[in-house]
Amino acid sequence: MPDLRRQIFESGKTVSRKAASREASRATSRASSKQTSHQSSRNASRQPSDEEDSGFLSDETTMSIGSLDDDNPEQDNVDWPQELGDHIQEILDRKRSSVQGREEALAAFCRLTKYHYAEEVTRASTGELLSAFTKSVRHESSVRETVMALRSIELLAITALDNTIYENMEPVITRTIRDSTSNGVKAAAIQCLGVCTIFGGAGEDGILEQMTFLLDIVASDGQSIDATDDATAVHAALQVWGFLASEIEDFESESEEAVQIFIDQLDSGDSSVQIAAGENIALLYEKSYTPQEDDEDDESDESDDSGEHERQDHNGPKLLKRYNAYHNTPELEQQLHSLATIHTKRISKRDKKSLHSNFASILTTVENPRYGPRYNTAIDQDTNRHYGSTLTVKIGRHGIMSIDRWWKWVRLSALRRILQGGFAEHYFQGNRAVLDNLPVMMRMANHGAGLVDRQSARKAAKMRNSSRRWTAPPSDED
Repeated sequence: MPDLRRQIFESGKTVSRKAASREASRATSRASSKQTSHQSSRNASRQPSDEEDSGFLSDETTMSIGSLDDDNPEQDNVDWPQELGDHIQEILDRKRSSVQGREEALAAFCRLTKYHYAEEVTRASTGELLSAFTKSVRHESSVRETVMALRSIELLAITALDNTIYENMEPVITRTIRDSTSNGVKAAAIQCLGVCTIFGGAGEDGILEQMTFLLDIVASDGQSIDATDDATAVHAALQVWGFLASEIEDFESESEEAVQIFIDQLDSGDSSVQIAAGENIALLYEKSYTPQEDDEDDESDESDDSGEHERQDHNGPKLLKRYNAYHNTPELEQQLHSLATIHTKRISKRDKKSLHSNFASILTTVENPRYGPRYNTAIDQDTNRHYGSTLTVKIGRHGIMSIDRWWKWVRLSALRRILQGGFAEHYFQGNRAVLDNLPVMMRMANHGAGLVDRQSARKAAKMRNSSRRWTAPPSDED
């Protein structure tokens, strides 16, 4: 992929104020974000949500996922396959439906496919469902119907793992991102595009293409999709960009330009945008280090000048620096340190706490990319040292997951946004999309300190669901 900034600003797309004058743009962006982002854009994003899917456009990017043991209101619904089948027929019978009827049918589809792994139920109707969802998205009869249709596409994509979804859905989703009159719809479509790209068969070329498209949105503060200074759209683009980037191994030639664009967003007046940009920066710094090869010696790592910087996960391979993620790391560290210790009265206590914890963790990684996300990370003002523990999350009642790398964190955050309280159900019922995106070890609660890998989890799921005819392929870490 060629120079990102040149590709963005010479592609005929809208050029942001940042491209013309970064300093002037920063002042404008900060003022506009404080006055409009929290009010107009966030309200627009939440308007279409309902009780069954409230928060699916959540702006939470903070490290608050301590547990995925959410209450599942569908836990005792043994008749859900029949109920889902009935709603599928309602969705497909569009000629006899009303806007309100389609809204309710789509909301029910989202609820049932979120809390249940419904691959067997939806398998025979995947193509017809995508066609029906596409009609709701194109017609945009109401904001709620459009958003629920986009959510339905997401949940079908993560359930079906159909490699034709991306090529069929990308044009209509991209057109919605550009042309919709609702910023809430634009943000939902951005998230939907990311899910279809990862789980719908885009391949690496498709992923890189969408990363450039999303970076255009971020670099222009939403102006490239006619959502100028809309924090919700920019935040969605940042989140999805990180999710897509976690799938790309070699990002050396593009890292400098991408980090610079994300640094610009650290000046945003919206804390969720700042944190999402910071997480992407940490991910790119992490990518600049890779495991030591068998034929390499320690002398190849010029950056390790202190035993203090050894990676704390002693079970993993030693990581060596391969390239500079950004040309001016000291200046970036100063900016991250300011955010990690910010004490202005212009932001709420909640946002201040979130900025402190997240940017202390992000700064730790930028200073030494061997460190992944840290929980309860803070900066000791006297010694200027960072402290915290490796981030772990509880999954259901069965075990814990260690999130020791940023790529795991951004993937977990993306999957958690899509599946919400149904994450554990999909994990333990053997959803291939979930299992293949989180190749991590688990400690089962009823086995003391014994470790059980993903392959064992699949076997347990297979025993509980004898009707399933497949076994997901083991990963390299199994």
